Amino acid sequence: MDKFYGATMKMWASAIALRISDEWNGNIPENTEDVILLRKVLEHVLIKNPDECKKLIGTTIIEESYFDKI
Repeated sequence: MDKFYGATMKMWASAIALRISDEWNGNIPENTEDVILLRKVLEHVLIKNPDECKKLIGTTIIEESYFDKI
């Protein structure tokens, strides 16, 4: 799998899906299963559409340096 800013698209897709599902306003204890579903669906869609995934990198959703070592 190609790398983008030093990480695989699967890594980016997973990180973006986690970030979005974590920040979703429906992320409350009563909706745990929905949060997990949202994360899985987003990750799947982003992996299948790497060009769309790349569009989100470097935005307020996920910074380009997300995987940089500190």
